[in-house]
Amino acid sequence: MNVFRTSSKLEMFLAGLPVNASIGFVPTMGALHGGHKTLLYRSLKENDICVCSIFVNPKQFENNEDLKNYPKTIDKDISILEDCGCQVLFLPSVEEVYPDNLKFRMFQFGRLDKVLEGAYRPGHFDGVAKVVSRLFDLIQPSRAYFGEKDAQQLCIVQSLKKQAFPNIKIVMCKTIRESDGLAMSSRNIRLSHKHRIASARIYERLLSVKNYSKSKSVLELKEWMNQEYLSDLDLRLDYFEISNPESLVPSVKWKNSKAHLACIAVYAGEIRLIDNIRIQVN
Repeated sequence: MNVFRTSSKLEMFLAGLPVNASIGFVPTMGALHGGHKTLLYRSLKENDICVCSIFVNPKQFENNEDLKNYPKTIDKDISILEDCGCQVLFLPSVEEVYPDNLKFRMFQFGRLDKVLEGAYRPGHFDGVAKVVSRLFDLIQPSRAYFGEKDAQQLCIVQSLKKQAFPNIKIVMCKTIRESDGLAMSSRNIRLSHKHRIASARIYERLLSVKNYSKSKSVLELKEWMNQEYLSDLDLRLDYFEISNPESLVPSVKWKNSKAHLACIAVYAGEIRLIDNIRIQVN
């Protein structure tokens, strides 16, 4: 596997590929897990070459303590990438991604970056847009792979594509879960034993919302979810919302749309976890 720490060497390598070579790109912040492997395997299957980046992006953290504590397992990550067959790893420094002379492009996301995570983490999606657009500019991939767990991020990236990167195909990959249903996340390794067990209830309750949608209203389910967490001693609800999966406009009635997205953010101790489930209404 080729490992590049500078954009100049990465660009030189990519420039040497055959003209028609397709490039698959998997952007990550490291601490790789089974969900990342799914993205990598799909990228390898659908492209001539797979590029993975590992970069903990400071611009998408509004909390310096969260940034400081974000798990870093680079030796293990490199081993995983090699086992998967990834051909290129881009492992840049902050100065390499954001040089002093870099001019950021401005993007407009309407309400997409202002609700859900955007409301609770101000500036987060501005940071996501900055790093994704920078990496897209450097790598110029044919396809870029993102997980469904970060559903709102996917909406932002799709908007980014429409505004500036029409030739890049954004590939959405299903959320990969642990055996008890917890969505795989780099943050999971920071959970205490007690909170790791309790965190399985996040997906259990999302499944209940999906099942109850046949008999309960949107408002009833939001109230039900709030009550579930009020009585939970180990988990604390940050937000729960049911929205249109593309516009993220809050759902009022099931009949207003055929598809809905139930999104949740929960604190398990000090660790904040997000998840979602799609609800199809016949």
